[in-house]
Amino acid sequence: MTEKKQPVEKEKATKSTSKYNIDVEEMARCGVAFGHRSSKKHPKMDPYILGVKGGEHVNIINLEKTKELFEKALDYLASLARENKTILFVGTKPSIKHLVLEVAQECNMPFVIHRWIGGTLTNFKVIRKRVDYFVDLKEKMEKGELKKYTKKEQHQFEKEIGDLEEKFGGLVKLKSLPDALFVIDMKKENLAIREAKKKNIPVIAIADTNVDPTLADWPIPANDDAISSVKYILEKVKEVILANKNS
Repeated sequence: MTEKKQPVEKEKATKSTSKYNIDVEEMARCGVAFGHRSSKKHPKMDPYILGVKGGEHVNIINLEKTKELFEKALDYLASLARENKTILFVGTKPSIKHLVLEVAQECNMPFVIHRWIGGTLTNFKVIRKRVDYFVDLKEKMEKGELKKYTKKEQHQFEKEIGDLEEKFGGLVKLKSLPDALFVIDMKKENLAIREAKKKNIPVIAIADTNVDPTLADWPIPANDDAISSVKYILEKVKEVILANKNS
């Protein structure tokens, strides 16, 4: 008599969450797992890559690894927020800079969303003088103190203020070197990361499959191109900073 096999109970699918409500399934829906083509893969990203997607040869990021490192990065951000430390947000990619601007402003943090100016960190005193000049000139315009000049001169001042706003507007709140950098695209913002390293400023960064994650102190393996991916990460960052600031 053959032994009757017992039905195998299907394993119940459970969401992979954390104290920060990081949901692996939600990250997958937001496209966090999609990296670059395998031909562009940086070898140091190998530990965080799950495999390659079909004929497209797109690297797929292991979201369990992302969750693990993201939690560590958020722990660090929470500690910075509790101590009222300054985090400089850097994201100049046109498709995502509006997200960086929104989060930085809501968290009352400085930001760079246009071109990174060489020397922002390594030659901070000079940069700060330019920021102060911009603030002073803008205040004079708002108070009407520039109306004594000719229309042509006023137009030149307006143009200069516009140029300075783009270059230095996000740095007005940065009175001294930041305590940390949060970088969206490590490849695009490589100059910012190099300057941070020279000044011993910790870097938290989204690390896509085409970069060296060891350049960041707190790398977050994730897609840095998809708006939905970047938005998911930045929303969590904002929640943690606001929840811990002044607490």
